[in-house]
Amino acid sequence: MQSIVSQDEFVKLVYQHQSMLYKVCSLYCASAQDRQDLFQEIVIQLWKSYPKFRGESKFSTWLYRIALNTAISDLRKQKNQPTVPGSESFPEEIPEVQYYREKDEQIHQLYTAINHLTEVEKALVMLYLEDKTYHEMEEILGIHENNLRVKMNRIKEKIRKLTKEAAYGTGHA
Repeated sequence: MQSIVSQDEFVKLVYQHQSMLYKVCSLYCASAQDRQDLFQEIVIQLWKSYPKFRGESKFSTWLYRIALNTAISDLRKQKNQPTVPGSESFPEEIPEVQYYREKDEQIHQLYTAINHLTEVEKALVMLYLEDKTYHEMEEILGIHENNLRVKMNRIKEKIRKLTKEAAYGTGHA
């Protein structure tokens, strides 16, 4: 009976945080199929790790950590696989996801710029946009708070430059 309660609780928690998972997937995957595959892989990793969740941090912090580690790990695996000629060019359009569908050109430019960031930078930006504190980011990413502040300042400048280039059509990012 214990595992049934745990399973129901797990499903409920994942359902409550699914938009967070979709955001991670959309930042790290270009195609709908890849996003779906990554979502499933994250849920599998969450399920495997769930018995070890001790509640010492918020569930969302723990979920972010597992989701981001899975996404980054999956991305690294993909980079080590041989690529098909022509697959290097990343689509300029942002993946059409329900919560981005009706956004304006500035949001499009922002997410296009984010697509040019490294895996860790993307994770940091996503957490920042989710209004996570630097302390929460430190718990999730395992990077010291002071280092996160420095990285975030550099990322902001990088995004400013990329969005400015996109706005003026010089985009050679």
